[in-house]
Amino acid sequence: MGIAELLPPLIKGRFIARPNRFLALVELNGEEVAAHVADPGRLKELLVPGAGVYVTPANRPGRRTAYDLRLVEGPAGLVAVDSRVPNRLVRRALTAGLWPEFAGYAGLKEEPSAAGGRFDFLLTGGRKPECYIEVKGCTLVTGGTALFPDAPTARGARHVRELAALVQSGLRAAVIFIIPRSDAVSFRPHALLDPVFARELREAALKGVEVRAFRCRVSTAAIYLDREVPVHL
Repeated sequence: MGIAELLPPLIKGRFIARPNRFLALVELNGEEVAAHVADPGRLKELLVPGAGVYVTPANRPGRRTAYDLRLVEGPAGLVAVDSRVPNRLVRRALTAGLWPEFAGYAGLKEEPSAAGGRFDFLLTGGRKPECYIEVKGCTLVTGGTALFPDAPTARGARHVRELAALVQSGLRAAVIFIIPRSDAVSFRPHALLDPVFARELREAALKGVEVRAFRCRVSTAAIYLDREVPVHL
């Protein structure tokens, strides 16, 4: 599809532990180092002791962690574990007019406020109603099905409720799930883990909120936006 997040040179190590959700301890060349985890999800099926991981040195002086965790070697291949990447991929896809359903707008605004909340993007200046978009990264895949969330998310449930309210007011709204791994063939909400989010997403879809999911191809060079997968609510 031509949309990619290029990665800087990576250093391979081994995962040791995750003392808190933003900190990973990694072994690099026999030394234990601290790496920032830019993904608040549990990642418990990925971050297991001994798992291969890829990090990059931090460039900001004075940081408490010397490295950033970028990729994890999962059972079916590499998985990107940086929650900032999905938004950047979606922004590039929207700007390039990659998805026909979201094409035809003149403007793209980031972090717009509406309906009492803040969203990731707003498409403006088109013949269609203004379109609010919320992006979610989905790292958990079981049996080929991508599942979101991997930890209960009251914030996520609130987002989809607010998007449904926007649609009912005459605007357009969408949730886009980006799956930063290549082994997903479909997507569904993780109803067993978070039944409230699953219910809110189904109800939002019934009210007109568009729900889309796209998987990626991940290498040590880049994270590529690959293809759309079916959504089962």
